[in-house]
This record gives sequence, C-alpha cells and structure tokens, in this order.
Amino acid sequence: MTAEEARVVASVPKGLYLGGRWVDGDAGLAVDDPATGEIITDIADATPADGLAALSRAAAVQESWAAEAPRARGEILRRAFELIMARVDDLALLMTMEMGKPLGESKAEVTYAAEFFRWFSEEACRIDGGYATAPSGAFRVLVMRQPVGPCLLITPWNFPLAMGTRKIGPAIAAGCTMIVKPAKQTPLSMLALAQIMTEAGLPEGVMSVLPTSNAGAFTSPLMADPRLRKVSFTGSTEVGRVLLKQAADQVLRTSMELGGNAAFIVFADADLDAAVDGAMIAKMRNVGEACTAANRFLVEASVATAFAEKMAARMGAMKIGRGTEPDVQVGPLVDEPTRTKVADLVADAVANGASVVTGGRSLGGPGHFYEPTVLTGVDGRARVNREEIFGPVAPVRAFESEAEAIALNNDTEYGLVSYLFTNDLDRAMRVCERLETGMIGLNQGLVSNPAAPFGGVKQSGLGREGGRMGIEEYLETKYVALNIRGA
Repeated sequence: MTAEEARVVASVPKGLYLGGRWVDGDAGLAVDDPATGEIITDIADATPADGLAALSRAAAVQESWAAEAPRARGEILRRAFELIMARVDDLALLMTMEMGKPLGESKAEVTYAAEFFRWFSEEACRIDGGYATAPSGAFRVLVMRQPVGPCLLITPWNFPLAMGTRKIGPAIAAGCTMIVKPAKQTPLSMLALAQIMTEAGLPEGVMSVLPTSNAGAFTSPLMADPRLRKVSFTGSTEVGRVLLKQAADQVLRTSMELGGNAAFIVFADADLDAAVDGAMIAKMRNVGEACTAANRFLVEASVATAFAEKMAARMGAMKIGRGTEPDVQVGPLVDEPTRTKVADLVADAVANGASVVTGGRSLGGPGHFYEPTVLTGVDGRARVNREEIFGPVAPVRAFESEAEAIALNNDTEYGLVSYLFTNDLDRAMRVCERLETGMIGLNQGLVSNPAAPFGGVKQSGLGREGGRMGIEEYLETKYVALNIRGA
C-alpha cells in the first residue's frame, strides 16, 4: 500500500455510523484488495442488535424529519453533492482499492453517484399532490404525498457509491429515514459517504450505515419489525426473492433492482464500428461486473464473424492490472468465487461447441484476474445464454432474422436491459416495442442516467430508480374526500 493509499484509508472511520453518530462495534470485518489479495483494513461488523438500534433511532426521528422543509432537505443533498465532487480523487482511489475497477472508471462512478444527489436535491421541492372536484360535484378530491417512513437500503459491491446515492438521494428528498447496509466486500465507500452526510448537515437519526459479514442474520429482524416500512435492494434475483418473501409478512413497500441477462443485438445494416464501440462500453464497463452488462451478443449472421473479430482485437489489446496503475483498462474481478464462475461458464460454452477467439484464461499470481474473452459459435445449450457472466466475456451467437433476434432476446427470465444497433428507424422502433426489458440502449452501449428511470421487468425487479419516478418509490399517496359546505 502506498503512502497515498494509506492516507485515504486512514481518513475513513472504521466504526458504525449508527443514527448519525460514530460508535464502536464488534471488530472483525476485513476488507481486501482484489488485485493483490492483501487486507486493506478491518472495520466494525454490525450485529442484528445494531440494526434494531438503528431502526429505533430512525423511527424516533421519522416524524420530525418528514416535517422538515423540502428546501432544507434538498440543500443537504446539494451540499453533499458538492462535497463528493470536491473529493473525487480520494473517493475514487478508495473505491479502486476495495472493488478493483480501474481508477478512471472509479472517478466516473463517483461523479455519477454525486449526480443522483444533485438530481434529487431538485426533486425534493417538486413533490406534488392534487385537488379536483369529484365527478358528481358533491365533494372535492384532495391528494397528499407523504414519506413512506423508515427504509432499509441494501447496496451491492459492484457500484459501491452510486447504488447508495441512487437510493439515499430520493429517501432524503422524500423525508424518509433509513438504514444502509453496504456489501461486505466494499463498505469503505459508503462509510466515507456517511462522513460526508454529517458534514452536509444531515440530522442525527436520519441515516445509519452498518456493514455486516452476515447479511441474512442482520436483515431478517429488521424485515420482521413493523416499524420498517420499505426495503430497497440491488443485487441478485436469488436474494431478491428471499427478501420479497420476508417483505410479504409486513406488506413492506419494495424496490428490487435484480439480475440481468442483457442481449446486445446487432443487425447487418448497423454501423459495425459504432456497434463495436457500444459493445465495448456495454461489456467492459466495470470489468463486466454489472447487471446492465451485455451478457449475450446476438449478431446477424452475415456480419457475425466480422463483429467478433473486431471485438476480439479490441478486447485482446486491453491492459490488465491493478486499477491504480497507469493506463490499466481491466482490473481484477471482485473475489475468487466470481472468477471461478466466469471460468466455469467459458469452459461450459467451449464444451458445447464454442470457439475462443481471444482470452479464455484465468491469470496466475495474486489477484482475481481473468482475460477479456470473445467466444463464437455459442450453442443454445451453453449456460452463458441463461446465467449472468459478471466478467469480461463476450459470447457471440448468430441469428438469421429480426423475429429470431427478438425471440432470443426475450428467451430469459430476466428483463433488465437490451442493446440494439441498427440504422433502420422502422426496425428500431418495431424491435424496441417487442423487447421484454425495462430499458433499451438504441445505438449506444450505456443506459445509466440519474435523470432516467432505471429498472427492469420480469425477474429483473420491481419499481424504478432515478428520474422523476425515483422519488415516487419513497412516497405514499393519501386521498382525502373533502366536503365543502355551501360549495
């Protein structure tokens, strides 16, 4: 660890941010560097009792926080946005150390994360209701919007800051209190954010940040407590199903941003170089460790070979290494189980007839590195057609017709995002209407935007994050039938 890295790690509190105060907790949660395997630091490991204590504080201040002026809540988010932007370099370095992505990508994520606070700082003052005359004319219809109440926000390791701000921003703007449980692999970014929220003036009790090594034991008592009113989760569909079952007992409001199996469709009429540019973003952003990552490349048969060769040339030339090193484009995967799954998926595809055009190997030495890989001739039986890869592997499968491309895209339990490249406007709109996904990248490989509603259909989730719809997830609607005498 360099002196600069040590300074950044030392600047982050290692205790629990419980109800806006830093408290000591049971030590023992180790955070390691996936590029070296070395322990970065040890932090406090929250217990179920800590979670319930945080919920008590959240419930105690919910009424007063909900009564806070919308402008005041928005100004807290605006100050937090400015503090994040002032600390981009430190936050990015911290993220690269705990998660592994190249430093340039970490800086991009920090900026993206900050933008959620800027967006929702403005949305805080736009919460509206309604007033109308009932159709019969006998009374008035008054509609109020009020905060849901205490929330449990569960964030993943792959975007350790942005997936937090995407939930925290609308919760604060709406007037909700919250408990944030970051992933055990990447808790430091969220602890650093907790510091920033205190500096931005967030009142005590409104927010807790509690990393834990045992997520199930930590969340179960919270989900069963009637004081909790909402859970928002970003992670695997498997865990999402468990949380939905637990949420049923208390009939909790839920927001679920779950797994994906994104198809990247390229028609023969597309600009092939532009499609490859988009594919590199959709596949290699975050080393492929993203629910929005292109998982299956469906390419019209007449251009499938040319597309695969161009992809292989680009991916094979990428520099692999620790994300803090100059010009590195591909960092490590987050842990060894992730790398093992990637290797298993490639081996399964090859066993089912696929050919490796480039890559296809785990790299030796310290760290969880896997070569950027392009596969061709991928058979329908291969697991990569059904399972999230979460790594730098691009399996290319040819199709013959528009109808086949649509059918292959929709042949999955998931429905988060699809990517589509074509220069035919009629085809673009026809296909977009028939793709069973919540988002589509049309002639571009990036869909994430704080001003847009992010979310999927089918088993990719419930609800939307970001955009004008993002704050709706944290608001209840109350209807008052108003009788005005003499009216």
